[in-house]
Amino acid sequence: MTEGKRNIIHQLLKEYDIQTAEDIQDALKDLLGGTIREMMEAEMDDHLGFERSERSDSDDHRNGYKRKRVNSSYGPAEPDVPQDRRSTFEPQIVKKRQKDISDIDQKIISMYAK
Repeated sequence: MTEGKRNIIHQLLKEYDIQTAEDIQDALKDLLGGTIREMMEAEMDDHLGFERSERSDSDDHRNGYKRKRVNSSYGPAEPDVPQDRRSTFEPQIVKKRQKDISDIDQKIISMYAK
């Protein structure tokens, strides 16, 4: 294990105060939720053609979030899905009407491990 990976693990242990296997599950679920949200934010940036902090003359803008309940390998999760004013945003990481993300959560966790 490289020194960089060890530092990340120590930071996670400290930040989440991991003492039990359940604490590990909670930390992984939190990391998963945060990663999915960031990926959907990037998808929204691409959809609108500008980032969150940029100004635009476009008639479509960000319009808050909608909470979505999905099942993952780590239990139920409720990521906030960004919305646009015209309701034309179609997220790809967690598609509309998708209720189970078990297939992608393992991929995301393995990315963290690498």
